[in-house]
Amino acid sequence: MSENSTPYMIKNLCLSISLLCISLASNAQRPTKLAIGQSGCHAYFLCNVSEFGTSFSEDSSVIYTGECIGQDSINYGIICVKLKEQTNDLQQAEDVMIQYMDYLKKAYDISTAVGYGKGHTMASNPSARGVIDFWTDRYKREWKIKGWTDGKFIAVLYVVSLKGTLAYSTKNELFLDGFRFPGKN
Repeated sequence: MSENSTPYMIKNLCLSISLLCISLASNAQRPTKLAIGQSGCHAYFLCNVSEFGTSFSEDSSVIYTGECIGQDSINYGIICVKLKEQTNDLQQAEDVMIQYMDYLKKAYDISTAVGYGKGHTMASNPSARGVIDFWTDRYKREWKIKGWTDGKFIAVLYVVSLKGTLAYSTKNELFLDGFRFPGKN
């Protein structure tokens, strides 16, 4: 190899690395802030939710739902409930949220759960209560869920690996922590 070919090889290597970086960046999932129906709440999603469904609970609370499948076969979803019976008692609100999460375990055929981890906080709303859990459903898919409540809303965000094992991911954490109550950025 001649000395004259070295700068050419370095130039080609730099160009190749630059093109690879551009390609990876263009395929990366970027968080997008989406309005959760007409609730006034928002969440940062890593894939496109075409539409949020709206329904009502037995007590006439409004329920908004949405989900999408992101890269790596990860399902990102949210259930946001505008409570008809609102409370300023945050311990009571957290208890109601946990009861709702227990209901969801049955609805989603959850076979095992680690147990609720309480005490999570939200920078945009320090008074909000957060609870986390890890589930496995009857199809052996792993779930990570996080619930938030301020006494007026309950939001349950979940990530599910459609391939089985759910590895730790900063993208998943960004999604689970990306919920915002009305009027909070």
